[in-house]
Amino acid sequence: MAKLKTAVIGCGGRGRNHTEAYAQSKDTELAAFVDIVPERAKQLSEKYPGAAAYTDYRKMLREVKPDVVAMCTWPESHKRIVVAAARAGAKIINAEKPMAPTYGEALAMHRECEKAGAVCTYSHQRRFSSDFVKAKQLLKDGAIGELRRLEGSCPNMFDWGTHWFDMMFFFNDQVPASWVMAQIDVSRDSKVFGATLETSGVSFVKFQNEVNGLMITTSEGGEPPANALMDRGGFLVVGTEGTMLVHAHECPLELRRIGGKKPERPDLSKVEVLHPDPTIAGILDSIDAWKKGREPELASRKALMATELIFATYESSRSRGRIALPLKTKDSALLAMLADGQIGYAKSGRK
Repeated sequence: MAKLKTAVIGCGGRGRNHTEAYAQSKDTELAAFVDIVPERAKQLSEKYPGAAAYTDYRKMLREVKPDVVAMCTWPESHKRIVVAAARAGAKIINAEKPMAPTYGEALAMHRECEKAGAVCTYSHQRRFSSDFVKAKQLLKDGAIGELRRLEGSCPNMFDWGTHWFDMMFFFNDQVPASWVMAQIDVSRDSKVFGATLETSGVSFVKFQNEVNGLMITTSEGGEPPANALMDRGGFLVVGTEGTMLVHAHECPLELRRIGGKKPERPDLSKVEVLHPDPTIAGILDSIDAWKKGREPELASRKALMATELIFATYESSRSRGRIALPLKTKDSALLAMLADGQIGYAKSGRK
């Protein structure tokens, strides 16, 4: 099989991380780099002989006609780049998260890739991290009994929270959510990669198998505890016979069994993962998935499920009630409420 021509759009930190994956794959050759800062694209193109440098992704798509596109730009540009890549014939599109500033844009990207027959993934790379892989294995082995609740604690719903919502589906075997009830607040102007964020919020999720999900966010004074076991931040898996705290600052995985004398810290050194770097693992998996005609672990279908919870959280705050899923509104209630003054520091006089 001829090597897949690969183009990286966005040559910052994440773009360089993606580039490492394609450089290690025996199935791809780096053909082009695109960045609005010419020097960034040029630096990478010079590192990989034969790769061209561009500042315009549209021109690159026309001239290079890449088989694989890495989309590592800010959320505002995601839809137009992913749609353009799918329509240009890209076989694999590996995109950065969060998906998009609105739910409608996220849905449109997913549908466009499905229509074009392109494998599309989003970087919810924690699915390949040894701590989460081990935690799921322990859950499947019955270490904490039957799954009852999933809790995440982080600075915001959109940029970091998308990982924790995705982890809820990861541990709950992609069981769909039934409804969301939530509230958010914006006490100051807060942005990540140009995207506006809430500064605090709480989201309660009910899944179709009766498992509960809880997300608590704040960017005021650090990460909040969702309960006593999460005083270091992280993700909590609660079962009928114990709990697992994953990705906390002081310990990657801590297991507490009911009746146990002390917390257990499972050995992660022998956990089998596709690659030590979770981002690289996700990209290598996407290539293997395309070759074998299977769904990749980081498929846009799964990313859309997590993204729906973000925007359902915002919609619940706007409507002041429980939101049944699938989500019907396609905008961002957060942005809409800020625009019309329903919420925000400008209305309250806060800065």
